[in-house]
Amino acid sequence: MCVILFSYQSHAEYPLILLANRDEFYDRPSSRAAIWDDEPSIFAGRDLVGGGTWLGVTRSGRFAAVTNYRDPSAPAGTRSRGALVADFLRGNDTPRDYLSDVAAMGGEFSGFNLLVGEIGPNSSLHYFSNRGGEPRELGPGTYGLSNHLLDTPWPKVSKGKAAFTTLVENGGFASADLFNILADVTLADDDELPATGVPYEAEKAISAIFIKTPGYGTRCSTVLTFDNNYDWDFDERVFVP
Repeated sequence: MCVILFSYQSHAEYPLILLANRDEFYDRPSSRAAIWDDEPSIFAGRDLVGGGTWLGVTRSGRFAAVTNYRDPSAPAGTRSRGALVADFLRGNDTPRDYLSDVAAMGGEFSGFNLLVGEIGPNSSLHYFSNRGGEPRELGPGTYGLSNHLLDTPWPKVSKGKAAFTTLVENGGFASADLFNILADVTLADDDELPATGVPYEAEKAISAIFIKTPGYGTRCSTVLTFDNNYDWDFDERVFVP
């Protein structure tokens, strides 16, 4: 995942609304969101290289999502970051306890941002990055996440969060409105580009919410919502270059 926008306990009808784009190399094999044959409680896409996933949900109301933390100078981890999502979905630990264990893993994973939560009578949502700070519980609000820390004001995060916040505050919206936010291909102005250690041409090309380059880009867009009955809807659009 490279962009996640989410509203938590800020809408009268939906305790969680989450929008996400998964950006990946086009030649990395993956399967679209479905019930997993080996884990029938999990509904998620699947990375067919590492076996994990970037975003998923369970019948019981657990969900998780991960983004990479962009730092090309850092040493690579030894495990796929998609395992962080899959392990939470298949487990029973509370979000707080799970992230405490993840924080103790050290250098097993390359840089990441991880959201884990449960939506139900005792809802909770927690965030952790192995590139900054301790695990923390998130309160009600609207948040934006890309390939730096939570709510870092990169142009794509700020623009997407502003448009999303307007929809949430207005109360009513259609799924098409949410997917339109994720479909924005506008590149950031040069003076707004972050400096993450990649060449200028790459930094410019991946500054859009929806990325299109010859070998890498947005592979799918997802809208995940939980309503007040704690029923969830997972709507995915897959893009094949």
